[in-house]
Amino acid sequence: MAADKELLEFVSQALMSKVPRDEIERILAEAGWPRDRVKAALSSFADVEIPLPVPRPRAYGSARDAFLYLVIFVALCLSSYYLGSLFFNIIDIAFPDPAVTERSELLRPDRIRWAIAMLVVSFPAYLILSVKINSEIAKDSEQRGSRVRKWLTYLTLFIAAMFVIGDLVGLVYQFLKGELTIRIGLQILTVAAIASVIFVYYLRSIGRDES
Repeated sequence: MAADKELLEFVSQALMSKVPRDEIERILAEAGWPRDRVKAALSSFADVEIPLPVPRPRAYGSARDAFLYLVIFVALCLSSYYLGSLFFNIIDIAFPDPAVTERSELLRPDRIRWAIAMLVVSFPAYLILSVKINSEIAKDSEQRGSRVRKWLTYLTLFIAAMFVIGDLVGLVYQFLKGELTIRIGLQILTVAAIASVIFVYYLRSIGRDES
């Protein structure tokens, strides 16, 4: 934090001395400052034609933001999990596992009903809140810099990436073991598809935020 404060003070003084922004960036890069931190420091000041550097408003995270983003995150997790559960049960019906017990077969309709019930509630909640947040961001682009938004977005990316990697490892393991049946293959592809869609969507969201 102290280093960033020192960097901001230097950038402010350099701008007051009318040093061009690209020159400030070059000097700081030669001094060993990471380019992303230099660009962040420069972007903290508006590029306007007055003698003094004008600070930009800093992004913040309110309790309301934290609540909305946490609900979206939980709704997304529930929707993803129970969508996968629904497909798993459909695959099990199409390609029965001989090792499944009779009790488990009797419980399957209940698991399907529960998965559908969770999807009917959690997925619309995710969509409605996502549309609400995106409409607010469209009106006020500064909300893209919300710390809560960034943390939960990167957390979602991390979880999705771990699922994709774990899924690929499981696929290779089952193949090497010689037990890669159609049922197992379809279940692995189901998890990979759901996690990949989430990963790509939020990766693009980060790209839009950065731009």
